[in-house]
Amino acid sequence: MDDDILTIEEVARYLRVSERTVYDWAQKGEIPSGKIGTVWRFKKSEIERWVNERLSSNKPSSVFSVVQIQNILSPDRILFLEHSKKRDALVALAENLATAPQIKSRQELVSEILRREELMSTAIGRGIAIPHVRLSSVTDLVVSVGLSKVDIVDFQSLDDVPVRLLFMIAAAYNQHAYYLQTLSFFSSKLKSSELRSSLLQATTAEEVYGLLVKQDDQ
Repeated sequence: MDDDILTIEEVARYLRVSERTVYDWAQKGEIPSGKIGTVWRFKKSEIERWVNERLSSNKPSSVFSVVQIQNILSPDRILFLEHSKKRDALVALAENLATAPQIKSRQELVSEILRREELMSTAIGRGIAIPHVRLSSVTDLVVSVGLSKVDIVDFQSLDDVPVRLLFMIAAAYNQHAYYLQTLSFFSSKLKSSELRSSLLQATTAEEVYGLLVKQDDQ
């Protein structure tokens, strides 16, 4: 446990849970994690902070209901993309997200999104990627959604399914719990093949927004 970057096995031993539990948490975005290639890796400092927050909190662990789409997304931050390379798609979506008033540094957002993606892929399978960052230049959590009309094949997804749906999240540095809740919310809701299919068939940003807002009540 002296290394800064941990494996699933090391995190499981540290938390005294099964490796499968750690893997499931990582897949759902419920624990700070990322992929190097197709392998999950964890920063020791972030795991320790995550544990401390949960041990000191009386809040229930199931908090999907606190994520309200209308508070973090608007139709003008929903894009239809036509980029086959992940870098191009990420830059386009980050540029869009940077138009939100909560983002104070467009340059930092774009560079940090790309830097994080180079370190660990944010593709979670089923054709979905959830690029995400916490930055001191962000004042409140905000989201942009990208729906790609073409396969993005270089995301190195664990299941090798090309990415078509991107949900980009930027949060303030002190919003770690809400940040994890939002990651978990999207990871959970997007397990629905019906929702994924409906999103990909949508033709307007307003239609996509409506589909996502409905998830608040489900």
